[in-house]
Amino acid sequence: MKKNERISIITKILSDHPNEVFSYNYFTNLLDAGKSSVCEDVAIVKSAFRIIGVGSVETFSGATGGVVYHPEVSTSEEVGILDEVAKLLLEPWRRIQGGFIYYSDILSNPRYAQNIGRIIASKYRDQGIEYVVTSETKGIPAALETARYLNVPMGLIRRSNRVTEGATTSVNYISGSSNKIKTMYLSRRIDLIGKKVLIIDDFMKGGGTAKGMTNLMEEVGAKVMGICIIFVTKLPVEKLVDNFTPLIIMDDDDMDGAGLKVSLYSK
Repeated sequence: MKKNERISIITKILSDHPNEVFSYNYFTNLLDAGKSSVCEDVAIVKSAFRIIGVGSVETFSGATGGVVYHPEVSTSEEVGILDEVAKLLLEPWRRIQGGFIYYSDILSNPRYAQNIGRIIASKYRDQGIEYVVTSETKGIPAALETARYLNVPMGLIRRSNRVTEGATTSVNYISGSSNKIKTMYLSRRIDLIGKKVLIIDDFMKGGGTAKGMTNLMEEVGAKVMGICIIFVTKLPVEKLVDNFTPLIIMDDDDMDGAGLKVSLYSK
């Protein structure tokens, strides 16, 4: 196999399996090449990833040596991705009666879901996340992509108790938008005791759902390392949860699709 072919294969494997460690023996067997050749190939991939700013390749030397790819998103790329999403939200046809904005098609688009997942994973890659948790339904694609980039499982919190989930743990919470008492459920088959968890949700107005998910994580013994919300309304200013990371702030009193702006790392 030629050198450029080996480099292409290594790049493909690392990109498809972020935060997963591959031994040098794996590549030597797969590529039918010596360890020295593989080491040179990995060094080229490592340099290329650093130059284009898509992440870092970490290598471990010795008998148990290996290679792992850590995805990263630069600030400029993040702004570009979120700005594109924000512009889509401004389209007049997205306005729905009652002051809502239709965005399901954006979050279910594989391209946007993947990019949002990369952004979130990049923000929390040093937090030791062991589980990504979200509630049904619109935030699932982005949460699943985040879990893939972090190389951890995803747990789904449901809004109704289903027999297919087996025994569940439930909490009541007050919806920040409707001010109604609701219930959310998590299957007890998902073991989160002592796990470092990242909560992801698609939308926040008052923060009731995020607060409910936080309480549910405490109930099952998980440690919440972060809360990331894709779309957050500027008002009300006081939310029911603190220390969350919004991606896009809907800065408009009437939620009529105007005045949206990209927000990085702060409320």
